[in-house]
Amino acid sequence: MKYDAGDLGAFVAVARTKGFRDAARLTGGSASGLSDAVRRLEEKIGVRLLNRTTRSVTPTEAGRALLDRLGPALSEMEAALDMAAGFRGRPAGLLTLNVPASAARIVLPQIVPAFLAAYPDIRLDIMTDESFVDIIAAGCDAGIRYDERLEQDMIAVPIGPRVQRFALAASPAYLAARGRPGHPRDLLAHSCIRSRFRDRPVTPWEFERDGEEVVVDPPAQLIVQAGGGSDLGVDAAIAGTGIVALFEDWLKPHFDSGALEQVLEPWWPSFSGPFLYYPGRRLVPAPLRTFIDFIKAMPQPG
Repeated sequence: MKYDAGDLGAFVAVARTKGFRDAARLTGGSASGLSDAVRRLEEKIGVRLLNRTTRSVTPTEAGRALLDRLGPALSEMEAALDMAAGFRGRPAGLLTLNVPASAARIVLPQIVPAFLAAYPDIRLDIMTDESFVDIIAAGCDAGIRYDERLEQDMIAVPIGPRVQRFALAASPAYLAARGRPGHPRDLLAHSCIRSRFRDRPVTPWEFERDGEEVVVDPPAQLIVQAGGGSDLGVDAAIAGTGIVALFEDWLKPHFDSGALEQVLEPWWPSFSGPFLYYPGRRLVPAPLRTFIDFIKAMPQPG
């Protein structure tokens, strides 16, 4: 039995975004058109693929099974078409990246404006997500993550600073009232602003100096979600709530303005910078290949 490729693509878009309106924005079509396409496909197969309510659209068991098999195949077809399109005068098409908030804040601002200026026919769709994500199932071409969170069987390309530090900071008013810690263990007597990833416990803070490693689990008056809640943590620290820990580059503007002061700077741990990663066992879409070549040609920051 033959199926319409447009109907199949409509189902994948709706199932991935879990909504007809979001799928319409992604594909450039209309919500009603996508609904008709999915309905035609369901009638042809003879089974319901999506559960629809006024608030959500979710795949049925049959829909999930179809998406698992159909999604990668359509992505491969799109990649093949994008690669063919890359033989035109200028690369064109959509590039979708899944990145953590730290990359959106620290890494991409140094890359995206120049990249889009150089390739005006490429469109970038940046999805910010702190959780472990299957970039293929999420409909993304590539992602940015740190080495300990890279998925297996992926090709990784360095992007952004190759060495970063995790910094501690507090407001001048807080330090004047509570004193300045001289050792990481002093943090146990301070009010701290902690963060955690969704559905994961709060992790201890790690420090290192001259070969000495110290791990502490200080009390937290405020806990925020990593990424999305980080700015709230910074604002609370500026207001004098406590000591916050975050990427040094994220806090640097507040150090420069004097709103925050460095705390325990000699103990700040360093770690390797992030990577752009993408599946190695598929055709690389022309926009992604262009982006990879662009970041490889950029001067590598320290």
